Parts: sequence; structure tokens; C-alpha cells
Amino acid sequence: MLGGTIGDIEGMPFVEAFRQFQFKAKRENFYNIHVSLVPQPSATGEQKTKPTQNSVRALRGLGLSPDLIICRSSTPIEMAVKEKISMFCHVNPEQVICIHDVSSTYRVPVLLEEQGIIKYFKERLDLPICGYSSYLFSNWKCMADRYERLQKSCSIALVGKYTKLRDCYASVFKALEHSALAINHKLNLMYIDSIDLEPITKAEDPVKFHEAWQKLCIADGIIVPGGFGVRGTLGKLQAISWARTKKIPFLGVCLGMQLAVIEFARNCLDLKDANSTEFEPNTPVPLVIDMPEHNPGNLGGTMRLGLRRTVFVTENSLLRTLYGDVPFIEERHRHRFEVNPSLVSHFDQKDLSFVGQDIDGKRMEIIELTNHPYFVGVQFHPEFSSRPMKPSPPYLGLLLAATGHLDAYLQQICRSSTRGPLRKNDWNSDTSDDSFLEPTMADLEIS
Repeated sequence: MLGGTIGDIEGMPFVEAFRQFQFKAKRENFYNIHVSLVPQPSATGEQKTKPTQNSVRALRGLGLSPDLIICRSSTPIEMAVKEKISMFCHVNPEQVICIHDVSSTYRVPVLLEEQGIIKYFKERLDLPICGYSSYLFSNWKCMADRYERLQKSCSIALVGKYTKLRDCYASVFKALEHSALAINHKLNLMYIDSIDLEPITKAEDPVKFHEAWQKLCIADGIIVPGGFGVRGTLGKLQAISWARTKKIPFLGVCLGMQLAVIEFARNCLDLKDANSTEFEPNTPVPLVIDMPEHNPGNLGGTMRLGLRRTVFVTENSLLRTLYGDVPFIEERHRHRFEVNPSLVSHFDQKDLSFVGQDIDGKRMEIIELTNHPYFVGVQFHPEFSSRPMKPSPPYLGLLLAATGHLDAYLQQICRSSTRGPLRKNDWNSDTSDDSFLEPTMADLEIS
């Protein structure tokens, strides 16, 4: 178990819970990591250890002793400072780990490993770490190196209504960054407030309106993430329509998928009144409805949450191929509304297909548009399962399509399926930074 404390800990009630838990868990299963800042005032340039000493003293006074002290600093911590912290905090020098500001967060695990933290964990907690961990960490180092020498970039427009609070889309940003890194591209994420795309903004603030549309026009790909409420939906629908008609790679997540279905119904099926009961409860064409178990009068505990299985209903699915040609997937959900299954028949024999459904075949989980470079919508949130060395397939597909490499990627997957893992030299005759997903596809666990 890892326990972290920062700065003033006396007002943190969970410290007592940790104190009691350490006796229940036993020493061999409990590990306390104390994170502390080592400030360096610009006036003197001297790295100060007093804050760390005081916080460790206060922690011990509450019944917890740190097994490891992580020291954060703006510049590398001098050895004399490290030894001083070790002496006055009563820990061995190897139990003081120093992390200074680096070029990217991907460098932090490299710093930790260089200071022997993996070996220390293995010995202290008797962890079953095998030689494969060295192989994985070698790949991590390669990824961190590649991140710093990326030359090409890919511009993705994120159209949402919480863009002023960008932490709301932190998981989406990271999923996009993981995928961009996997194909050796920098991510240029452009946040667009969906309201700025609407006619009302054109009337009230023409400059903001044209700036928003300019971003959308230059984007290599467009993503409409999840959200709630009617505000800004018109702008999202316009962005989706732009992506569909202009053949711009598009990914809709949760509400983004629902709006993609509504946009297609209105403009391609002549269902002009198609809408969601979330926005218009009495809509004559309720294409998106609240789930059967959802009680609109009591929002507490009514969301469809957690890991759910999605079954591919056709083998001719782009997303199925990206997931490794599997019959089903399991992804996390977070929604109250869904595509109305009674109206799905309107889409039969049309370009928009519901290629993924739940295990009962009642909930529409994945849509794909044929005759389009990449137009995908998912009811679940694949960004929650994205990892730096295991990018989310829907997001990876968006980045591949946005950079013009999706077809080559899919062809290589088909060829490699009969001959084992896909290596970077399989992509291209040259081995420059244009090659993808080094060192192997097996490391990314996509195929």
C-alpha cells in the first residue's frame, strides 16, 4: 500500500486511517511514500531541506514513518542535500529519491528507475518482478526518447462545452497523446467551445465565431467527447456535419456518438425532428432516449456505469479490426441516455451502421460510417483504458486517419496476423521517424 503526504499533514484525517491500517496490513504489505518539495529560493539558489525535515517529523508524530522520501525540486538535488535529508529524517540514502523538473512526464519513471526504486520495491515488498520488467522498461525509455524528438504534428479539434475547464477532458487529452506518440507525431489539440460555432455567437461576437470555425477547418481530425445538457449541442451537431460532409476523420464519444446519430438522421434520412429526450422531452422522433432503468425524477444512482461488454455484430467492422479482430470488447461506460432501439430499423441499408451492441442486442454501442476515411462513434469511454504503451484503439484509429496512415496500418495488421508480431520495419522500407509503433506491436498489446 502506498501512502503519500505533502506539506501540512495535521489537518488530514486519513493519516489516522493509514496509521491503523499499517498494523492490519503488516509491514511486508504496507509501504509509505512521503512526497516533499525541496524549494530553491531564487535569492540564494540554495536548496532548502527544512520543509522536508518538518513534514517528516510531523508525520512521525502522528504514528507513521516514511519508507521512502520523494523529493521534488526544480533542479537536480545535490548529493550533499540528499545526504542531509537522509541523516535528519533517519532513512538510508537510497531511501531518498530525487525528482527534478524534466522535459516530459514520461521521463519521471526513468529517473525513478535510475535511482534503483524498482530494485528497492522488489526487495522491500518481496515483489515477483521478473526479467520481463526490464524488457518493458527498455521500451518505455525508447518511448520517452521518441517523445522528445518528434518532428511531425497532428492537429485535432476537440469540440465541447467545458473547454474553459480543460481538466474536464484530461482523460481525452491523454488518450489522444498516447495515440499520437504511438505513431510518432506531436499532438496539437485545439479546444473549441461548441457554442462558438453557433449562429448566436456569430451575431454577438463575429471574431470568436470565425476563430472557432477557422480552427475546425484546419483540423486534421475532430472529436466530440461526452457531456450533458442541451447547451452547445447545436455547435457540436455542426462540427459533426462538417466532419461527415468534408470527409474529416471523426470520433464521437458517448454524447458525441448520440449526436452523430441525430445529425445523420436529420440530414440523410430526412428525419428533421430527430432529437434526444434529454434536450426535448416531447420530441416527435425520440432517436435518443433515457434508459429503461433511469428515473428522471431522481438522478442519483441512475447512470449506466462500469465495465460493460460490447459485441461486434459484423465482421466487416473497422473498429473490430483495430481492436484485434475480436468478437467482443469490454469498456467502461458512463451515461443515462442511449440510441432508441425501436428506431434503429430506419438506418437499415444506409451508410451509418450499428456495428457494436450490448450482449442483449438492445443497446447500440458502436457506429461506423462507410465511404468515409474514419467516422466512428462509441457509447462507452475508451479513453479511460488508454495507456502510454497501450493506446485506445478508437483514438489510435482517429490519429492514424488524421495523419493519412490508417489504410497502411490496417493492411499491415492483416499481413501480420499470419506471421506474428508487427515490427516497425514492417511499416515502411525506410526506418526513419516515419515508421510506427516501435519497437513492436506486441508491446502495445493492440494486435
